[in-house]
Amino acid sequence: MEQAELTHIEKIVYLNRVAKVVKGGRRFSFSALVVVGDGQGSVGYGLGKANEVPEAIRKASEQAKKSMVEIPLIDGTLPYEVLGRFGAGRVMLKPASKGTGIIAGGPVRAIMEAVGIHDILTKAIGTNNPHNVLRATMAGLESIRSAEYVGALRGKQLMTPRK
Repeated sequence: MEQAELTHIEKIVYLNRVAKVVKGGRRFSFSALVVVGDGQGSVGYGLGKANEVPEAIRKASEQAKKSMVEIPLIDGTLPYEVLGRFGAGRVMLKPASKGTGIIAGGPVRAIMEAVGIHDILTKAIGTNNPHNVLRATMAGLESIRSAEYVGALRGKQLMTPRK
């Protein structure tokens, strides 16, 4: 378990300071949106809230580690194009050829770096709210199924490509 802890990539996507107005003035609290991945196809996200920033980040990363899911990757990119949806957020994820790099902004880039994708084209459509963009991206990634999995569902054998 100790070895697995060291290999996790942790990215802070969004840090928010929230103020609650009370009789004596304002009380500040913090919420942190964190993405954790292993760079090998596993990724998760978490939201932590606390009165101090480090505590909020710690809570978020613990939640992210618990919510990790496995994403099937092919040569550092996705097997096929997918559209993730959550709320008003839509995120288009398109596989790219080697050397393209990560063409993504904000929350989407953090997820791609954490999951271990090196070449991808993305576009966030509809909203720029980091929470919704992140959840739309995760919904898109979770919807991807490997050829082996689909073949097993349908009772088919995968054909090996001729060279």
